[in-house]
Amino acid sequence: MLKKTLTGMIAASLLMSSAAALAADYKIDKEGQHAFVNFRIQHLGYSWLYGTFKDFDGSFTFDEKNPSADKVNVTINTNSLDTNHAERDKHLRSADFLNAGKFPQATFVSTSVKKDGDELDITGNLTLNGVTKPVTLEAKMLGEGKDPWGGYRAGFEAEGEIVLKDFNIKKDLGPASQKVQLIISVEGVRQ
Repeated sequence: MLKKTLTGMIAASLLMSSAAALAADYKIDKEGQHAFVNFRIQHLGYSWLYGTFKDFDGSFTFDEKNPSADKVNVTINTNSLDTNHAERDKHLRSADFLNAGKFPQATFVSTSVKKDGDELDITGNLTLNGVTKPVTLEAKMLGEGKDPWGGYRAGFEAEGEIVLKDFNIKKDLGPASQKVQLIISVEGVRQ
């Protein structure tokens, strides 16, 4: 009886340690330019205006078997906004929009991750322009594996949408331009 109990405890211990090994922490690879925080918004309802944030940092925890243990934490320097037009960028950084002088950083901190088929619904608190609101991103894993430099990587793409007025951005650009679509692609290096 003692032998069966010990064998059972050892087996359970091995299963628990192998499950814990599945969860891994990753640093977003911004230095290798393998990560992008992009957005697009309708311009007067006639076309899309695209932009990106060039300076951000973050990390995530990924556990394929237990998505509820996953975490995402990203900080974006709002002054790094770039739409490929200097005057427009200056205006978007102003108090009319991002108010980058007063709020130089935006953050996203996940509060829950749920698996929905092949997608992950990542809900978290987005703080932008001094306002914190919940936002849900729909993410897909693009792939994972060893890299040529001896590391291990995982890549994801996520999309979401925010309403400008929810974040105290009151500049009215017309009815077609009330929402911003987020398009995020990140590759993380396992730590």
